[in-house]
Amino acid sequence: MVSIQAAVAGNIKRMEINTKPHFGKRIGATILDYGLMLSVFILYVRLYGTYDSNESSYSVNGFKSLPLIGFWLIYFVFVEYKLGATLGHYVFDLKVIDIKGEKTKIIQNLKRHLIDFFDIFMWGIPAMIAIKNTEKNQRLGDLWAKTLVIHSTDKLKKQSRNKKKKNQ
Repeated sequence: MVSIQAAVAGNIKRMEINTKPHFGKRIGATILDYGLMLSVFILYVRLYGTYDSNESSYSVNGFKSLPLIGFWLIYFVFVEYKLGATLGHYVFDLKVIDIKGEKTKIIQNLKRHLIDFFDIFMWGIPAMIAIKNTEKNQRLGDLWAKTLVIHSTDKLKKQSRNKKKKNQ
C-alpha cells in the first residue's frame, strides 16, 4: 500500500492507494494497444507507401510518415489523457492516474509513452522487472512521468484533514 500526502490550501489530503502489479492485464492491454497500432501502421504503409520491387516491400518516407507519428500521439497520449485509458487499458479495466491519485497531465502521458520502447524491448522484461521491484508497481515510463496504472479493484481512499486549528 502506498500512502501519499499533499497540502492544498490549508488542508492535508492523504490518499492511500493499494496497487497490484496486474501483470496479465497489463500485458494484455499492451498487446491489444500495440496490435492495433501495428495494424494501422501496416494498413497505412500499404495504402500510401511506395512499393520497392528490390526489397519486395512498401515504405513511407518524409512527410508521408507524419500521419503515423500523429496517430501514435493521438492514440497513446491524447486519448489516454482525455479518457484515462487507451482501448487496451479500457478493455482490461485499467486506468492511468498520477501518483497523487488525480487525472494525469498531458505531459505525463507523453513521458509514459516516450519510454515504451525501453519498457517493451526484449518482450517487456524491463517493464516487468521495474513493476515487480518498485513499491508502486510502476514501469520505467510511469516512474519518469510520476504515474500509476490501477485496476478498478485497487483501493483508493481519500481522506482530508483541516490543518487549521479552530480558535477556542
